Amino acid sequence: MAVETLTFGCRLNTVESEVMRGHAEAGAASADLVIVNTCAVTAEAGRQARKAIRRLARERPGAEIVVTGCGAQVETEAYAAMPEVARIVGNDAKGRAETWAGPERPQARAAIDDIMAVRTATPTRIAGIAGQTRAFVPVQNGCDHRCTFCVIPFGRGNSRSVALADVVEQVARIVEAGGREVVLTGVDLTAYGRDLAAASSLGRLVQAILAQVPDLARLRLSSIDSIEADDALMAAIGGEPRLMPHFHLSLQAGDDLVLKRMKRRHTRADAVRFCDAVRALRPGAVFGADLIAGFPTETEAQFARSLDLVAECGLTHLHVFPYSPRPGTPAARMPPVPGEIVRDRAARLRAAGAAALAAHLAGEVGCTHRVLTERGGLGRTEGFTPVRLAPEPPPGVFREVTIAGHDGRVLIAA
Repeated sequence: MAVETLTFGCRLNTVESEVMRGHAEAGAASADLVIVNTCAVTAEAGRQARKAIRRLARERPGAEIVVTGCGAQVETEAYAAMPEVARIVGNDAKGRAETWAGPERPQARAAIDDIMAVRTATPTRIAGIAGQTRAFVPVQNGCDHRCTFCVIPFGRGNSRSVALADVVEQVARIVEAGGREVVLTGVDLTAYGRDLAAASSLGRLVQAILAQVPDLARLRLSSIDSIEADDALMAAIGGEPRLMPHFHLSLQAGDDLVLKRMKRRHTRADAVRFCDAVRALRPGAVFGADLIAGFPTETEAQFARSLDLVAECGLTHLHVFPYSPRPGTPAARMPPVPGEIVRDRAARLRAAGAAALAAHLAGEVGCTHRVLTERGGLGRTEGFTPVRLAPEPPPGVFREVTIAGHDGRVLIAA
């Protein structure tokens, strides 16, 4: 019996959907079960999830639709008001086997725990996700910070880390199953280890994985907060070639006053300094970043500093978010930027990102790279740049390729 999952949002949700699928299938859950794993990072994410639920109900009138994830946790009433939803499961309960099958299965329509009371992070026990070359390993959950635009701490709870030994064991299991590349992921990844009895850090975790799992070919990090990078992480960046030189940064803005109003912990100078330091350790490192366009009170001059940050930090892969207010957050009460200006600034940021990507791709022409292949005739360089390969190789193998050109989005192998 196959269980369908529909996942919105982050990589953490992607892994958790696979865990829920496994629990439901092992426990002989409903013959027609759809688990909708929602996101709450933007108001639009919630709208898209509810639209998808209504579509599912029309297309599969007999399906049991169960809603979980951050949206279910922070917008419980909105999902409870939908007649299409059979059950709502909170973010803590969704990873438990008894939630999905057996006599322990909760009978209440809405089973939402107090996420702020959760103090431990449960390690995952899967060897990967079907059809994906990269295996994502959650090592941390929740967030202790309170950025003024964000509701995720109220969906995920406070920061908590998976024990170092459990993470190493999970990575070893993935490698034994044939995995070539592992991505460490979390809500606030660089906060890893602060809550553990044996003091640890993300850098120490990276060093332990690479030392204790010597057959792991590639290790990557998901989004990081550069101001929290510890000395051990910087040492690993400079001295561990199996730690891939691609870093996605949670920057959000390039103006110090906007960053202060966001309640971020870094300044513009901190971001530039981090990128410079990493490039000194790993020449050719590639950077991505999250940037918000049109944050409340943002002036044109302040936005221009975010635009300039693309070049100053040497950002290549941008995730641009037009600001949308989240009810209940401090930012939602700040003077808003008109919607048409928000959209225009987002478009300009995306254009800057596209130009930066094109310049990066052009600079790779003639270079030789070790590419790990994926489905669909694509592969990734160590810097995470996509490469189109022909003839199409099987996924999960390494190829030495010379870059012949690009199409503005991906490199093309000779």
